[in-house]
Amino acid sequence: MAKKKAAAKKSPSLTEIYDTVAGKADTAKLQINAAETKRVLACFFDALEDYSAADAMDIIAKGLKAAQKRRR
Repeated sequence: MAKKKAAAKKSPSLTEIYDTVAGKADTAKLQINAAETKRVLACFFDALEDYSAADAMDIIAKGLKAAQKRRR
């Protein structure tokens, strides 16, 4: 019997990321929707654009490291 190939994992769209971030940021005290999230993240990307690609990736790596610490 032939094995089924595992479906390639599709990377999420930017809109899906905005929705995920909005859902995580939304709390009882802070209501944030996807449009507000999109605006804030767009400003983040605008700020990153001022840096070299290497520096921008370093900033993202630092953010990921901080996120790992918060989850533990």
